[in-house]
Amino acid sequence: MTAPAPGKAAPHAPARATEEELAQLQREHGRAVFGFLLGLTYGDTQRAEDLLQETMIRAWRHPEALHTRHESMRPWLFTVARRLAIDARRARLSRAREAVHGTENTLIPADDPIEPSIQALDIRAALARLTDDHRAVLQQVYFRGLSVNEAAAALGIPPGTVKSRTYYALRSLRGVLRAYGTLD
Repeated sequence: MTAPAPGKAAPHAPARATEEELAQLQREHGRAVFGFLLGLTYGDTQRAEDLLQETMIRAWRHPEALHTRHESMRPWLFTVARRLAIDARRARLSRAREAVHGTENTLIPADDPIEPSIQALDIRAALARLTDDHRAVLQQVYFRGLSVNEAAAALGIPPGTVKSRTYYALRSLRGVLRAYGTLD
């Protein structure tokens, strides 16, 4: 996949990505995206495979994403995969649970709606305990979905600093959330 000159999009991007482009994308990033999705699906291999396939379909449908000035497609793929996983989870939680054979007349209570709210409050409190620099990096990378280079440009710091701050911010956040009992 040859990228056009920096700052310019491909002159006439095809309506769909080619088979070879998708195969190369799968070879280069498929394993990493699958591992990422496996974590988001709590180890559900089938669901992670389905989400990986849907991520590649998005790449196929949006070939303009393949022909940008970015060095790697991985941040874009991770963002798409994360958003698909979130959408899939929301869809599952909004549907009524399936009845198990032999229990057609038994109602299964929905998940506790308070738990996600409590987790959101814990996360907000944990974020408030981070340094301003760490919080700013997490906001750019995770909440706004920017790549490392995009976050670096937005914050006016080198990409290596974004990576380092992200690592240490997540480490601190994990410790705070464990203290709250949110993480195992």
